[in-house]
Amino acid sequence: MNTEGLDGLLPKEKIKEIEQSRSKEHQITTVRINDPSLITNLETAKVTFNGEAENKWLTLVLSWVIPALLFFILWSFLIKRMSSTAGGVLDVGKSKAKVYMEKKTHVSFQDVAGVDEAKTELMEVVEFLKNPQHYTRIGAHIPKGVLLVGPPGTGKTLLARAVAGEAGVPFFSINGSEFVEMFVGVGAARVRDLFIHARETAPAIIFIDELDALGRARGAYPISGGHDEKEQTLNQLLSEMDGFDPSEGLILLAATNRPEILDPALLRAGRFDRHVLVDRPDKMGRIEILLVHLKKIKQAPDVDPEKIAALTPGFSGADLANLVNEAALLATRHNADSVGMDDFTNAIERIVAGLEKKNRLLNPNERKIVAYHEMGHTLVALSLPNVDQAHKVSIIPRGIGSLGYTIQRPTEDRYLMTEEELKNKMKVLLGGRAAEFIVFARFSTGAADDLAKATDIARSMVMRYGMDKNLGPVTYQKEHSSFLDVSMGHNEQEFSEKTACEIDTAVRKIIQSAFDDAVTLIKKHIKSLEAGAQLLLQKETLNEKDLIALKIK
Repeated sequence: MNTEGLDGLLPKEKIKEIEQSRSKEHQITTVRINDPSLITNLETAKVTFNGEAENKWLTLVLSWVIPALLFFILWSFLIKRMSSTAGGVLDVGKSKAKVYMEKKTHVSFQDVAGVDEAKTELMEVVEFLKNPQHYTRIGAHIPKGVLLVGPPGTGKTLLARAVAGEAGVPFFSINGSEFVEMFVGVGAARVRDLFIHARETAPAIIFIDELDALGRARGAYPISGGHDEKEQTLNQLLSEMDGFDPSEGLILLAATNRPEILDPALLRAGRFDRHVLVDRPDKMGRIEILLVHLKKIKQAPDVDPEKIAALTPGFSGADLANLVNEAALLATRHNADSVGMDDFTNAIERIVAGLEKKNRLLNPNERKIVAYHEMGHTLVALSLPNVDQAHKVSIIPRGIGSLGYTIQRPTEDRYLMTEEELKNKMKVLLGGRAAEFIVFARFSTGAADDLAKATDIARSMVMRYGMDKNLGPVTYQKEHSSFLDVSMGHNEQEFSEKTACEIDTAVRKIIQSAFDDAVTLIKKHIKSLEAGAQLLLQKETLNEKDLIALKIK
C-alpha cells in the first residue's frame, strides 16, 4: 500500500504501522471530512474506499427538535407555575374570590349570638333566596345590597357566612383590598370576572369584606387624578350593581367599620339599600355569645356566664371567643381537668391589663406607693354612689407600664351619663393621686394615665356637653366623623383665643374640684385606707370578698 498522500489524514503512528505491514489489509472508518482533494489522494494511494450518505434527519433532530422540545416543556412549566399562584401574570384580571361551591359554609344562625336585630334583618335575605316567589308575587323585591356596619370583631363576616349557610347557596368571599393592584384596569377586570362567575351559579351571595378599601369616596385624594385605579374599580362595581336584577337571586353583602368614608354613590337607594348595624353586644348579648363558645370547652361547675359578662363590658364577639380560649389555655397550663371561674378572671386580667411581670421587682418604697395609690382608687369607688364597683385590686405589675391595677365591675350597661356621674368617675380616677398626696405629701408619676383620662372627661364636659355654667350650653368641639370615634385629621379651632383660655380655666377648675373631693373622701376613711393598703402589701391582690370585709362605706 502506497502511503503517499496520507500525511495529514492519519496520525504518523498509524501511517508507520501501515508501512511495516504492507502485506496486510487495513480497514479504517472515519467521519466525514470536508476536503475536496480527499478522493484524489485516496485514488493516488490506490486505497479502496466507500462512503454512506449523510443522515440529515438525525442532525435536524439533534440540532432543532430536541432544543425546541426542551424549551416548550420549560415554558409550559413556567406558565402553569404562574397561573397557579395568586396574582399570576396571566390571571391578573381574574377574581381572587374564595368560592364555597359546596353550597354550605358550615355556619348557621345558631352559631351567631348577641346580634338578634341584625339576624332578623338578614333573615329576609335568606327567605328570599329560599322562596323568591313569596316576595315577587306582590311586586316586592329584595335589596340589591346589604351593608353590615360595625366595629371590628363584632361578627360581620360570620353573619354573612351564616346567611349563605342558611340559604344553601354558593358564597363568594373576597376582601376589598384584593381588587386593587398597581396596574390600572386590573381591579375593574376582577370586578367583572367576579360578577360573571356569580351570575353563572345564581342564586348566590357575593360578600366583600373591608369595603372601605375599595369604596372610598372619590375625590378624597385629588392629587391622584380622575383616572386612579381605585376610582376605576369603584366605577365598575357601581356599574355591575346597576346591571343585575335582584330577581336573579344574586345578592351583594359587604362589611365595613368605616362607613363615613364610603362614596355616597355606593350608599344610595338601588345599590346598598339596607344598612345593618352590628354593634358590640350588651350584657345579655355577651351571655349568649359566651354560651356558644363555652360549649366547646370542658367547664367547671363554678363558671357563671353572667358574672363573666358583667366583667367584660365593651368586649366584642371576637374578644369573648379569645377570652374563652385564653381561659382554657390557663387551665391547661396548671394541668386542670376543667376550666374554672378563676381561669376566666385571670384571662380577663391578662387581656385588659396585660401579662404579669413577675421579674419586675419594685423596691419597698415603690410597692408602698403603688399600694396606697390603688387603694385610693378602690376606696373612692366603694364610697361613691352610681359608680362601677371595685371588683379586684392588685399591686402585681402587668403590661408595659402598669405597676398595679383596679378592676371595676359595672352593674349594668349604660348609654347615658349625668354630670354628677362624670364627676364621680373623675374622682375615682384621681383617688390614687389623692391618696399619695395625703400619705406621702408628694406626687409620683404613677397617676399620669389617670390624669390623661380625667382631663379628657373634663374637656368633653366643657366643649361637647355644655356642662360649664360660664361658657353656657354651647358646643366648641365637632362630633368626630369616624364611626369608631377616632378623628380623621386635625380639627380647626372655631372659637376665639379668649374662649380657648376660658375653656382651659374651666377644665382645670373641674379637675381640681374632683381632686379636692377625692382628698376629702379619703381623709374621711383614712383608717380603711391604711388597713386596705397594709393588707394589699401583704397579699398583693385583693378580691371582692376582701374588699367587702374592709367595710368601706
